[in-house]
Amino acid sequence: MLLRLDQISRAIGDRSLFDGIDAEVRAGDRLGIVGPNGAGKTTLLRIAAGLDPPDNGRVHVPRGARIGMLRQEIDPRRDATVQREAATALAHLDELEAEIRSLEHEISQAVDGVPETLAERYDIASTRFEHASGFAREARVDAVLEGLGFDAEARARPLSSFSGGWLMRVELAKLLLAEPDVLLLDEPTNHLDLPAIEWFESVLADFEGALVVVSHDRSFLRKHANRIGELDGRGRFTVYEHRYDDYLVERDQRRLEQLAARSKQDREIAHMEQFVDRFRYKASKAKQAQSKLKAIDRIDRIEIEEDGPRGPRLRIPEPPRSGRIALRLDAVEKRYGDNVVYRALDFQLERGERVALVGPNGAGKSTLLRIGAGALEIDGGVLETGHNVETAYFAQHQLEALDERRSILEELEADATLADHARLRSHLGAFLFSGADVEKRISVLSGGEKARVALAKMLLRPSNLLVLDEPTNHLDMTACEILEEALSAFAGTVLFVSHDRSFINAIATRVVEVLPGSVRSFPGDYDAYQRKLATLSGGADSNPSSSSSSSDEAPAPTAKAARIAAREVERDQRKARERAQRQFTRTEGEIQKLEERLEGLSAQLADPEVYRDGERSRQIEEERSAAQEQLDALYQEWERLGAELEADD
Repeated sequence: MLLRLDQISRAIGDRSLFDGIDAEVRAGDRLGIVGPNGAGKTTLLRIAAGLDPPDNGRVHVPRGARIGMLRQEIDPRRDATVQREAATALAHLDELEAEIRSLEHEISQAVDGVPETLAERYDIASTRFEHASGFAREARVDAVLEGLGFDAEARARPLSSFSGGWLMRVELAKLLLAEPDVLLLDEPTNHLDLPAIEWFESVLADFEGALVVVSHDRSFLRKHANRIGELDGRGRFTVYEHRYDDYLVERDQRRLEQLAARSKQDREIAHMEQFVDRFRYKASKAKQAQSKLKAIDRIDRIEIEEDGPRGPRLRIPEPPRSGRIALRLDAVEKRYGDNVVYRALDFQLERGERVALVGPNGAGKSTLLRIGAGALEIDGGVLETGHNVETAYFAQHQLEALDERRSILEELEADATLADHARLRSHLGAFLFSGADVEKRISVLSGGEKARVALAKMLLRPSNLLVLDEPTNHLDMTACEILEEALSAFAGTVLFVSHDRSFINAIATRVVEVLPGSVRSFPGDYDAYQRKLATLSGGADSNPSSSSSSSDEAPAPTAKAARIAAREVERDQRKARERAQRQFTRTEGEIQKLEERLEGLSAQLADPEVYRDGERSRQIEEERSAAQEQLDALYQEWERLGAELEADD
């Protein structure tokens, strides 16, 4: 055991984040922590790291075990260079080297031979230094920084010259160099581009310590997590001893079992309450009614999140149809001062395509995206948007531009025309803001909620070309899946940048790799792009211009067709399940009505006056018998439908 949480509780004001959490991190663990935004995942991680105290409970760390956590912030005003700051993680080796030099000096000053204790101290210090690769520490620092995207020139620059995302990489470098026994990571891929993520994953694959990571990056969790800890919105922490995909299956299975158990419990409670209501004032049954009333109070009610694991669906307004070519760039030139980003860029986007731009930071992805959105002027060449193209642009700065003093509804009203006002509430409903939610102030919203507000503003008027810059950055997993479904069903054209590989795989029909000064195109999703790169690196084809027609790309459309077919099958299955669910609900309603009817008939038969009319009593008894047979049949149907729904999951 390297780390144990024992009955950990934490509240913020009157709100309890979690209560009584138990968890253990063992050698070799790769524990992924998931849950909705605002559930307290980062708080739990900080408590585990010893940075914040719990309100109750204890954190146990064995003596000598080292816990390292990736900090989210670093002082940007520091004058230290990137290299010097990263090297502070190996300061203990500097101290050890200074001790060795001091011992060597003492040995050189010895006149009558080296004392045995001095020689032993020197051997121990030298062995520790060698085992810690002390002589190669500068090379280690350079290798880690280079893997995170810092070239030689960048390593010599001061921290104050870098943005927050790059400063985060410096912190990540320090953490990797320190080699703790337990590595705690909070959304480690958020500020990394795809090449840096892949390098980082290769480092983690060789990391010998335990890993605890809060992440919404599903590809990252699939590769690295061997256990999943789910912190739900009610403060409950459940550890699943499975990898990510198996966790999803078991989570849904558990929910189905909980729904069935709650449905059964609700029926039992309803029967007991009906008995109490009927007999509590009858002397012969009053004692029994009071007993049932106490039994109801003792029942531990089964509580379940109102929405299912996938939640509601987001609906993007239907766009007008555009021409076949949505966007065309011909010999486009773009420079920033002396820095030429593109000298003669050719790029074309066709109607219905969903194109992901990938590549290292600084290569020009954001520049190409902004050019395509019409948010950046070109310095030469031709930029054409197609016939009837309406462009909508989403970028992270739009979240910061939201007025925190306004409500969600007021924020949209500020951009709406008079004709838009009548449909603002229904439009917000399509982006999962319903009822009183639209009156929430922007200041109290989570990052994911602000992203949905910005998307709703962007799509206030239907657009057939969506240009999206990191649209999943502030979204939790459920919100990412909701957005994926909406974009997959969108009939228009999408051009986007994302470092979320699962998101790219879900919606991309083409990947465009942006390299310094040029681009090259790969049909298919991110996995198909990776396979093609592997082929190219093997020497099968090194000519980017011929990649679109090479024979080994033929499987890509087939794979895409298979995914489309799979989605159609999934849609049909979902519709069948929805029909079964509706029938299940109707059957429950019919059961309830029949039970009420049976109780009414039983009440009539309990009245002695009924038996004065023999024909009337026989008629009621026959009605009661027929109703009971019908109820038994409905219960069989209800059980069959429940079994079908359970089997579908």
